Amino acid sequence: MKKLSAAALEEGLKEIPTWTRKGEVLEKTFEFPAFGTAITFVTKVAWAAEKVNHHPDIDIRWNKVRLSLTTHDAGGLTDLDLGLAAKCDTLAGQVVRVRKTPAA
Repeated sequence: MKKLSAAALEEGLKEIPTWTRKGEVLEKTFEFPAFGTAITFVTKVAWAAEKVNHHPDIDIRWNKVRLSLTTHDAGGLTDLDLGLAAKCDTLAGQVVRVRKTPAA
């Protein structure tokens, strides 16, 4: 996988406007209504990452999950990072919509 050119990266970032670029890393913090929802999201991200063999750095703080993406082998950002970022946005929306209150 080749590192994206500056022009290709700028174009790709338009598709994921809520992500922040910090040098050669994309980052986003997702906030959920509860710890369990955050963990459900992390599990879904893990399965999506396994499927494409591209794994984010994940930091969990109660109901907040920060994801960091880069392609180490390419020395920067690639289509893998943009694709996984978009997938994570989709997964976050799915987790919140299907969330159920635990039984008492």
